[in-house]
Amino acid sequence: MFYLICKYKQIITNYPIFGVEIFVIMKKYFAFQWHITDQCDQRCRHCYIFADRNHKICETKWQNLTQTLDNIVDMSHRMNRLPYLYITGGDPILHPRFWDLLQLIHSKYIPFTLMGNPFHLDLDVCEKMYSLGCQKYQLSLDGLRHTHDHFRKSGSFDLTLQKIPIIKASGIRCSIMTTVSEDNIAEIPDLIDVIVENKVDVWSFARYCPTDYKSVNNQGIAPLAYRDFLDKCWAKFTKYKDSKTTFNLKEHLWTLYLYEEGWWKIPQSADTYTIYGGCHCGDCHFTITADGRLMACRRFDSDVGSYDQNMYEVFYGKKMNYYRQYDQFEKCQRCELLRFCRGCPAVSYGYSGSYYAPDPQCWKAV
Repeated sequence: MFYLICKYKQIITNYPIFGVEIFVIMKKYFAFQWHITDQCDQRCRHCYIFADRNHKICETKWQNLTQTLDNIVDMSHRMNRLPYLYITGGDPILHPRFWDLLQLIHSKYIPFTLMGNPFHLDLDVCEKMYSLGCQKYQLSLDGLRHTHDHFRKSGSFDLTLQKIPIIKASGIRCSIMTTVSEDNIAEIPDLIDVIVENKVDVWSFARYCPTDYKSVNNQGIAPLAYRDFLDKCWAKFTKYKDSKTTFNLKEHLWTLYLYEEGWWKIPQSADTYTIYGGCHCGDCHFTITADGRLMACRRFDSDVGSYDQNMYEVFYGKKMNYYRQYDQFEKCQRCELLRFCRGCPAVSYGYSGSYYAPDPQCWKAV
């Protein structure tokens, strides 16, 4: 049987798989990516919300926000996990009850990060967010000036850079997220220079996920080209190892890269039947959309329930169990890194329509 256990080794539930005991080591925190509104000043070319041109703008009503927060607290308590909120949109600050929600979250001592745009930030706003417990504010840069503004909004590259010191001056850590695709991959190493120069606290990137696999004509970035990209990024990280910027290795294929380069080894203490890392889908993450859907991951079509259902029961329900079938990964099940990597299933789904298909950028032969 497959047993799911938390950080404290307490068995939570079990699923049939492999015919043997498989353990997943959960993190201390359970992350909730909470979209409270679709309202936004931008219409980014790779946005999931507006991929459907007929999408109706949604905004979570106040009574649903409070009900959802109660549900989050109840689920976390029953799992013996600590909730961590990533509040986003659209741009969350555009929600009419934005400040009321932050006050409520603060009263419950729940830590959170805000993920939004630079357009409505000034020192007073940032200081108020900090006073209500905001730990980090995440902005986006998707290339150098021309490329970023092409993806998002004219002038937003320069405005984003202008807001970084304002965010930091308030006491909030500033994070920059980059979406990598074949359209901007060549610029990212130079973008790292910009990130460090502007003293960003945390930088990370994730790959673009197509929103309609049926219309995809290719597999995007070639696998070896992607490995070369990681190599160039690692050279930059090494160059800036003494800078104030933390480089978050969010991309799961970093595990494969560092393994091949000898920077990381499979721990000798690791047993055969434990899932130690890789994608957190089905492990320690939920997405809540502005129209009240619960999703295993926001980056692909993965509805598992709705906000008014008991989240604890949804997390251990049949729909969510689908994303924990580790023996179903078509390529990874033959790889010694199955328990640590598995690439990005959302990217796999975006290009093939299958969560368990091979990661299109994985270069490892197995």
